[in-house]
Formats: sequence, structure tokens, C-alpha cells
Amino acid sequence: MTLNKLKPLALGLMLGMGLLAIGATNAQAAIASAEASGSVLRATLDNGLRVVIVHDSLAPMVTTQITYLAGGYQTPKGFPGTAHALEHMMFRDSKGMSGAQLNEMTGKMGGDNNAFTTNDATQYYFVAPAAYLDVLLHIEASRMRGAELAPKDWGLEKGAIEQEVSRDISDPGFLAFEKAEGILYAGTGYAADPLGTRPSFDKTTSATLQKFYNDWYQPNNAIFVIVGDVDPAATLKQVKQLFGGIAKGDVPAHTPVKLAPFKAQTISSTTPDATGAVQFLYRAPGMKSADAAAATVLMDVLNNARSPLSELAVQGKVLSADAQVQPFSYGGIGAIEAGFAKGADPKQAQADLDGVIRQVLKDGVSADLVEAAKRSEQAQFEFSKNSAVSQASAWSQALAWQGLNSPEEAEQQIQAVTVDDVNRVAREYLKADQRVTVVLTPDPNGKRPPNSNGFGGSESFGGDDKLDVPLPVWATDALAKLDMPHWTLDPTSMKLANGITLIVQPESVSKTVTVVGHVDHDDKLQEPSGQDGVGKLLTALFDYGTTSLDRNAFHKALDAIAASESGGTDFSLAVPSAHFDEGMQLLADNELHPALPQQAFDVQQKTLARTLAGELQSPRYKMMRALFKGLYPAADPALREATPQTVGKLTLADVKQYRDSAYRPDLTTIVVVGDVTPDQAKAAVEKYFGGWQAHGAKPDVIPKPVPLNPPSYEVVPNAYASQDEVLMGQTLGLDLHNPDRYALELGNDVLGGNGFASRLMVDIRVRHGFAYGAGSGMDFERSRSLFYVQYGSDPGKVAPVDELVMQNLKAMQDTAVTAPELTNARQYQIRSIPVQVSSVDRIARSLLSWSWHGEPLDQPMVAAKYYLNLTAGEVQAAFKKYLKPQHLAQVVQGPAPAKH
Repeated sequence: MTLNKLKPLALGLMLGMGLLAIGATNAQAAIASAEASGSVLRATLDNGLRVVIVHDSLAPMVTTQITYLAGGYQTPKGFPGTAHALEHMMFRDSKGMSGAQLNEMTGKMGGDNNAFTTNDATQYYFVAPAAYLDVLLHIEASRMRGAELAPKDWGLEKGAIEQEVSRDISDPGFLAFEKAEGILYAGTGYAADPLGTRPSFDKTTSATLQKFYNDWYQPNNAIFVIVGDVDPAATLKQVKQLFGGIAKGDVPAHTPVKLAPFKAQTISSTTPDATGAVQFLYRAPGMKSADAAAATVLMDVLNNARSPLSELAVQGKVLSADAQVQPFSYGGIGAIEAGFAKGADPKQAQADLDGVIRQVLKDGVSADLVEAAKRSEQAQFEFSKNSAVSQASAWSQALAWQGLNSPEEAEQQIQAVTVDDVNRVAREYLKADQRVTVVLTPDPNGKRPPNSNGFGGSESFGGDDKLDVPLPVWATDALAKLDMPHWTLDPTSMKLANGITLIVQPESVSKTVTVVGHVDHDDKLQEPSGQDGVGKLLTALFDYGTTSLDRNAFHKALDAIAASESGGTDFSLAVPSAHFDEGMQLLADNELHPALPQQAFDVQQKTLARTLAGELQSPRYKMMRALFKGLYPAADPALREATPQTVGKLTLADVKQYRDSAYRPDLTTIVVVGDVTPDQAKAAVEKYFGGWQAHGAKPDVIPKPVPLNPPSYEVVPNAYASQDEVLMGQTLGLDLHNPDRYALELGNDVLGGNGFASRLMVDIRVRHGFAYGAGSGMDFERSRSLFYVQYGSDPGKVAPVDELVMQNLKAMQDTAVTAPELTNARQYQIRSIPVQVSSVDRIARSLLSWSWHGEPLDQPMVAAKYYLNLTAGEVQAAFKKYLKPQHLAQVVQGPAPAKH
């Protein structure tokens, strides 16, 4: 995949720290301290491979990230997708390891792997239990200089990558950004998006890929970061053994970026999205620029809840407003954006944005907001320690993209930024005559972009890869024995006097505390007749402060302690542990005493109504609406729908009354994870939430079970799409407390839930080449459950794919899964348990979900015992009992869906 369109970088590459700067710092003491403690080990092998190993004890898992300093910028002229194409091919055959073996090993480890290509580099990453570190190291060593890149494999993979490209270039937002990229960076390696194009892939050969691979995929052009529950010294010894013998290569010199002048211009397009957008796109400092840290603080200031930009949405002038950066090492694209409603005048949104930028350039930024941004960045640096993945991403970003020595060095540069630095960068880069303006206007009846036809077909990317092949010798023994994983969580659970369930899990990996809460509810059941949308409207109002602190004062108080907070039926707090008590006071004040001012109600009522007016006409909404109509009876509460009309009739009194009835302590669960003891957490919750009392009988928050749905077939036209997106589903006659769910879950891994190792993926993509991807899933709730299949393909391939889906469902019912398939599914489900709770955020949200769903707080271990003992016959029986292929509700969204 590639990263672009101003989306966050994969695996949290940005880590909320934005662009960080280069230069001499005082961070060496912090680095030395970490290295002296033995938690960080760094080395450069004789062949030039730079290695960073960080010990993290949060969970028995490990992440590896190997980054090659070659991306879209380095691709040959006329071949913009070469780096992306090579990324795909690295999952095909290598010396001593086939692509099928790679897929199977990933599943057997209970791990996850992927890659992404940016303008400057390409990264390959794994997340897996720490016990399989040796397997991960062998995989990356095999791929570093052993990728075979055979013509046959490229012939197969080319169709797959063209399917990916087809989807992206059907997106008007992507196309507009791509065009702006070409204007802002004309004549440089950043002018073409690293995604690539069909013409470039058509003329790309395996020889093209081999040359790029030989030029850039060398140990002396790579950075290898390993973070997890590993012994750094022993790990480095393994790395030296496996990678040390790989010879260094001659890497081409970097071509300097030479920017050409351009004229400001506007790109206008329609979009199928529910709302429109005006975007100002500017050149931004590169991540290796001395101005990068100041640019980061500038973006933070603009995004602050108290900023003039945020005020545009707060006051209802626009639907939304934000600022972000698509970063390059030697440049970047800054975007300042406002959302507007379907039917609204984009010129007004543009004028509002212009007003904010002019004010910033004229008056400068607020010193208070600059300091708030720096405190927030410092807190985010500490929060990055709450996940091995985020730690690894921080190191990868610092070394590979920023050219720094460590994440600490980057953070020191942020703290050195002054108000004058921010104003200077703003005035240098945010010039009206040095930007590209993009206007995306909602119109569900627009026209499909040119050259976005699908590219599917068995001749394009079908193949004969087989599963259950013998594994490489270095993986066979490691993956042979299946043991129950070590469960690391030991939460304290208590019921407070007012009915709140409090769960506390102390963790010492950082000086932070994460709090998540949930008020058990179901708006579809609880909203009074004719008041559909009152729950959504209420949620939007929590941003406006409390009865004791108006919106500005409330967010200022949060800024003062570098905390992030949200209120509603799902509420949260992330705060440095030194300010835990203050953070809990603000969280409780917002949750229990929201201001709910009339002026804010008027703004958010209009915003929600205008948003819904576009959303209800969007292809995505229509698709999901059609599916739900196929699954649920006509009068079922699940089919209740908020509309502009229902929202427009609401009053502030309706909102307040709904809050009083739906928000109850005896339906609330709070989970606290981090640098805090159970006693400290209990004291804070009792202090600030203890006065909250429930009144009257508990409302009904669990819907009644529904019968099996009848078969149905609906078509949702999407004039923009190049491919059909297909959803099939059925209701299941069991709930999450029925142990039959485990047989269904295990069987679903075989059918379509385990990526490339699943039957659907192998049959639909690998063998027949009908679709880029296909999968299945199951959703088990307290009274209702669903089974679904999803895929995307060219319109002409929908019928044959449907036939293959039905054949595979029938096979699951008629024939027991094979012993190797059952083993692979067991191994994946059981071995993935440590990965499921491998970050503080995952721990908190998992404990919260298990608790309010009425499940044990070691739910994965309960499931593992079932998985370990289930037989192939029991899996088959469960599929025969619950799966009803002839009752599937199907929805096809696309350009011109074939008739059923």
C-alpha cells in the first residue's frame, strides 16, 4: 500500500508528534540513560545496516520494522510506482521462502504483517508474539537480498496492484491531491504520487524491479528497529548472525530537490462523500528541515480547540476545520481544510478559511497556544512508550525520515521552538499566492474519473500458490508446538456504591494514565419516538465545557495539564500521571455537568442536520442502510434513522431530558490503565464521580433477538466507482455467551478471516483472480449476531465471485475442515492473544468491552481453551447449524452492477 492523501502514516508513524526537526540538541543525556539501563541497544553492522533494539515489557510480543530509504522520490523517471510495485513483490517468493510460506508463517505465529511506501522510504513491519522473533529475523534476512522478482510473479502481482490503484483513482479527493502534488513539486521526485499508474505498471518489467531492488535494497541503505519483550544483547547477536554476512552495495546518491515557481490555482471536483471540503495546500518544510519543528507546533496551534480555525466549526460557520501535513523528508504538503454541507456555498467556506490565515499572518499566533502545543508534544512523546509499535515507529521516523539520532532528539527540538519561530514559518509558507486550493463539492450523481476502470481477471493476478506447504526448516520447530500463551493482565475490579464498575490495571511503561469509560445504552431503543438523533446531538455538545467552565476555560484547563479528553456515552482521558487527579476532575465535570448552552445547541443542531442531509444521499450510507433493511424486520429498532427533519424538531430540553434518562452510574464502566494504583484510581473516581446517582428503573439497553432474515439483493449505484463493492450478510441464531461462537470463529478463520491463508482469498484472488481481496467475518453481541462476506471486483466478476462464495460456504457445511487448516486456525487464534493486548490503549479498551458485554476479564484465555479442544466435526456442525447461505442479504455498490 502507499501512504498519501494526508492520511495518518501507518502504525502511527507520526505518533502525534508531527514533523520534527534536525539539529544539535541536549538529548544525548536521555539517550545515554536509556542505553545505560539496557533498554536500548544500538549498532551499525560492518555492512552498514543500522540496528536499534528496545526492550519493552508491557506484553510478550515484538514488532520489527525494516525501512529501506527508497520510495517514490527514488523511482526512475516515467515509472512512478516502482517502489510500490517492489513492495508488493517482497511478499512473493524469496530464496528459501515462498510467498505462500510467508503467509502461512504469519498466520501460524498469530501475527500481522504489512508494508507501506512513502515518497522517501518503504517499510516492512511485523507484529507477533516475542517467542517467534527468530522466525521474523529469518524472514527479513531472506527478503533483504533474496527476493526473486521472477517475471511470472510480476505478471501475477501486476493485476493485484492495478486493482489497488483502480480503487484509489476512483476517489476524487485522491485525484485532486495527486494533481496538487504535481503542481507544488513539479520537476522533482515528489511530483508523482508513489502509488503509480496503470501505464507505468504496464511498461514495468521484472528487470525494472530488479534494478531498483539492487540499487536501493542494500543493508547500508536500511534501518532495522526491533521493539518488544526481547533481550537486546541476545537479539543483536541473532541479527549479526543472519544479516552480517549480507554484503553492502553501492547506493545511488540522493538527487537534491530543486523547487520551481508555480502559479496559485484552484482544482474543483465533485465527490460522492456526504460533505464537501475546501483545502488550502501549501509547500511545507521537510522532516529534515531546520523549520520542521516550528511547522509541527504551527499545525498543533491551528488544531488547538481554542484556535481561530477550530472556532469556525464551533460557531457553525463550517462543519469541520483542521490542519495537517503530508510529510516528506525534503518537503511536504501542508493542508488547512474546512468542511461544508451538501448544497452550501464553498466560496463562503473558502472566505472563512482565508480570514483565519490572514489573521495568523497579520497578528501572529498565540503564545499561550504555542506553549500548550509544546506541552502536548512532550506528553505525546511519553504516551508513545505505551506501545511497542509506537516506540518502534518513533525510532523509525527519527532515523529514516528525519535523519536524526533518536526520538529524544526530535522532542528536544520541539521544546526549543519559540513563538517567533512559529510566526516566521507561518509567514514564509502560508502565502495565498503560493498554494493550491482544492474544492470538493458533494454530488452523488457525479462522473467516474477517467482511466479508473477495473483491471481484474484471472489472466492478471490469478496464481497457483498453495497453502499448507512445508515450512522452511528455521520455522518448522519454532511453530510446531502450540502452548497456551502467558496471560499478563491482572486487573482489579470493583463495584462502587453508586453502581459504577471500576477496573484498574497498573502498568509502569510510562508516566501516563489512560482512562476509558462506557455508559451502557442503545440510542435506537432509548431515544423517544420522533427524537431520532438526540443522542448524536448530545454527544456533540460535550465539547462546549461544563457548568463551571465555559468552553474556552475548559480546554485551557486541559491544555495546562497536557491532557486529552472526550465526553459522552463513550468517554476518555489521557493524562500524564502527575496530573491524574486534575484530569479526573475535569473528566467528571464534563461528563456529569456538561454546559449544554443554547447557543451551542443551535449551532450543533444545524451542523448535524446539514451533515445528515448529505450523508443520507451518499452511496456508503445507502449501502449500509440497504444491508440493515435486508437483515432486520421492518419495525425493528435497528432501522430507526436520524434525519434532518427529526433533528430539526429537537429542543434543548429534549437533549437534557435524554441525558438525564440515559446517563446512569449503574450502567457505567470505567477502566483505568497506567501509572496508577487501584487505591489511587478508586479514590479519584469516588471523589469526582461518587456523587452521581441513578434515579428510577434501569432502561432496556439490549435489543430483542431477531429471526433469520429472508434472502434479498439490492443495488446501490455509485457513479464514481470503478469497481463493485459487495456485502453479504445474515443474522445468526446465537449470542456471544453461546459457546458455539468459538466453533464459528475458528471455522471463519479457515473460510475468510485469516487474510491470504483463508479459503475465500485463495479461491477468489489467488486461483481465479476475480477480486483484489475477499474475506468474511462474524460479529457476536449480547442478543444478536451477524455473519458477513465482503469483496470488491469488476462488475462483470460479481456473479462468478458470488458462485465461489456459495461453493465455499457449502463446503464448510458439507465437509470437515482439514487437519492442517484446523491447526492453522487454532495457532492463529491462540498465539495472537498477546498481540490483542499489546498496548495500554488496547488493554484499556479490551477490559472495557469485556466488562460491559458481561464477559470475563480474561476472555481471550477462556476462548483459547475452546479453540484448543474443538474438533473439525464440531466446526462443521456449527456451520451447518447456523450458516444459511440461501438466506444471505446482498448489497452491491458500484458503477453498473450486473443483474442478480
